[in-house]
Amino acid sequence: MAEADAGIAVEVVYALPERFWRVALRVPPGCSVGEAIERSGLRAALPELRVDDAHVGIFSRPATLATALRDGDRIEIYRPLQCDPKEVRRQRAARAR
Repeated sequence: MAEADAGIAVEVVYALPERFWRVALRVPPGCSVGEAIERSGLRAALPELRVDDAHVGIFSRPATLATALRDGDRIEIYRPLQCDPKEVRRQRAARAR
């Protein structure tokens, strides 16, 4: 197996309303979510990117930066909420009364 083919295949994705980034890469077995995000180059390209345990997941399931990756995983970086969903529901219910 060639060195370029060694490791596991993963994707790191991040989306804004107007743009989407998807970086496919190969990482060594045992690589963590945080390491893969660093290897993707997205943090360097997007300095405003917030990466912590509350803002990452694998295939829409919460993960931590220390979570070990498996072949084929899609790491998702989530944007912070613009508003509290509970408060929005309260306001909508109050207007409906």
